[in-house]
Amino acid sequence: MTKGGAATAGVAAVGLLLAGCNPGSDGVRTEGAASSTPGPHGSLSAAPGPTPSAGYRKVDAVALLKADPKVGGYVKKSLAKPCAADAYPVEVTYASLTGAKSPDVIVNVITCADSVGIGSYVYRRDKGAPGGYENVFADEQPSVNAGVDKDELEVSTHTYKTGDKVCCPSGEDVTTYRWADGRFVEYAHRHTDYSKTTVDGAAPEDGTGSED
Repeated sequence: MTKGGAATAGVAAVGLLLAGCNPGSDGVRTEGAASSTPGPHGSLSAAPGPTPSAGYRKVDAVALLKADPKVGGYVKKSLAKPCAADAYPVEVTYASLTGAKSPDVIVNVITCADSVGIGSYVYRRDKGAPGGYENVFADEQPSVNAGVDKDELEVSTHTYKTGDKVCCPSGEDVTTYRWADGRFVEYAHRHTDYSKTTVDGAAPEDGTGSED
């Protein structure tokens, strides 16, 4: 699913690559930048994180994305070469979201220059699928980021008004999904407007956010 948005995407290079975020719950493990130099278990350089759930194994996220026909051309172009050295702008999280025997793989792709999210994906273990994983969720838009909250998929995007800089969005949308009937189903959504500030520690009368 793809929504419009306003933000810029860069391509230069350097060490932005994120360590872990959205720890969620036990059994979740987040890794930093993907490396093109294979290690003993695959091609990702691991960052410290909670003990992964049973059946966890590292995947080559860059190769998975490049071979996936559901991944857009712009995202694939951003993975044509590393940002710096052998570090690709990819963050990988392993967590149980779909009830599969093996942990699911949540992949976020960000720009090299300014760390803006441009694609978020969830892969479910399927030995019959290319690469052994099936793409069961995709969201490609500026500033998107997928994470885990209480074993549920949480996807956030910044919202921009005319004239906003990439660094300074006007708000944020957060959508939560649950796995049901073989797919992710949206069940909660909230919007936070950053432009509504507090006065003397008190929230404005109409609140700083809304939830559907």
